[in-house]
Amino acid sequence: MSELRFPEGFRWGAATAAYQIEGAVRDDGRGPSIWDTFSRTPGKVHQGHTGDVACDHYHRYADDVALMAELGLRTYRFSVAWPRIQPDGTGPVNPRGLDFYDRLVDALLARGIDPLVTLYHWDLPQALEDRGGWTARETAEHFATYATVVHARLGDRVRTWTTLNEPWCSAYLGYGNGVHAPGVRDAGAAFTAVHHLLLGHGLAARALRAAGAATVGITLNTGDIRPADPDRAADAAAVRLVDGLQNRIFLDPLLRAAYPDDVLDHAARIVEPTFLRDGDEKLIAAPIDLLGVNYYSPTYVAGRPGGAGNEAYPGTDGAVEFLPPAGPLTDMGWMIEPAGLTRLLERLAADYPGVPLLVTENGAAYPDKTGNDPAGAIVDTDRIAYLDGHLRAAHEAIARGVDLRGYLVWSLLDNFEWAEGYRKRFGIVHVDYLTQRRTLKASARWYQEVISRNGL
Repeated sequence: MSELRFPEGFRWGAATAAYQIEGAVRDDGRGPSIWDTFSRTPGKVHQGHTGDVACDHYHRYADDVALMAELGLRTYRFSVAWPRIQPDGTGPVNPRGLDFYDRLVDALLARGIDPLVTLYHWDLPQALEDRGGWTARETAEHFATYATVVHARLGDRVRTWTTLNEPWCSAYLGYGNGVHAPGVRDAGAAFTAVHHLLLGHGLAARALRAAGAATVGITLNTGDIRPADPDRAADAAAVRLVDGLQNRIFLDPLLRAAYPDDVLDHAARIVEPTFLRDGDEKLIAAPIDLLGVNYYSPTYVAGRPGGAGNEAYPGTDGAVEFLPPAGPLTDMGWMIEPAGLTRLLERLAADYPGVPLLVTENGAAYPDKTGNDPAGAIVDTDRIAYLDGHLRAAHEAIARGVDLRGYLVWSLLDNFEWAEGYRKRFGIVHVDYLTQRRTLKASARWYQEVISRNGL
């Protein structure tokens, strides 16, 4: 197999999220988040697991940064926990919370690692949820204030800022089917949350820009939506509906300053769009310098009367059948199709030209076991194969003219996998949750070599 080289300056790195790794949920003035509440609600998270300790990164960040440096990471994407900065989501700023991220950024820079900040990765302060959460317009306004506070402390050293991570999940899984915090099941609330999340992004992006932020973006879990039968009109219609709910409802207002008419019509059959005010779409379309792309698996759909639909895609019941994943699956039950990443990147570049792309998450969960190697290492060949295939798919997109600036593996560490608790492992570094011992997996060493040669 021939060698593949990535462009000079390609950003190699890894990603994590605050609630999944930090722990220390009551330390140094941090307030409760919706995930603290949700994970303590019986039946919501596997075996009642919580992020109370997680990977204890809050206390072990220096060792974790040393691991990143050993692997040669050039970029580290982490999220800031809003409840650490403003325990109630508004009002007084908690300096001890900012101090932690100050120390983290300095540690990264001392090792030559570029910090990439995500301001919101799902851990909304519970006090704001008690006032309506993302179904309340004021949350978007408070988010912009919070963004300004964080930038004021870190903006002299952090070049790249992303506002939200996967607002699709926050809206549809948090307020639509309720499998994520805050656990609301209301399709109308999901559409309301979509709009206020996007409005929060627009307001925060403008505030960051006004404060002098160099690079501002957002991260979406854009999907590669495929028809069960490419020649069947009903399947093409199902693709358009699902694509509208996953992709265009976010991409069009962000990059075209208007929601798609067909998506607005669909949403209006579920909820009166009183949340959409004149001028909102212009606010949402604040210029961005970078679009983060999280990709794991494609989605195949068919248009079928009476189809079961999916609560995570409001209004698809009775019209759409979501096909079960085929072929080898990851431990999450997700289909493995690297070509979907190439198609997705090409589509984004073609439909929304002029915005540089960054793969901000890509990876796979597998049931890693220690002791599968005489030396005691974790030889996660399935994960290596997954990452290798997707990096080749990313390289193919670049070869076809896509402006892809980098790749961040999900995830650096095994961690709290939301509703799945600790039973799913995505990390290239194994974490023993009892001892907090970190062990580099074979995939970590493989990725270290990829980075060092800037290719495969």
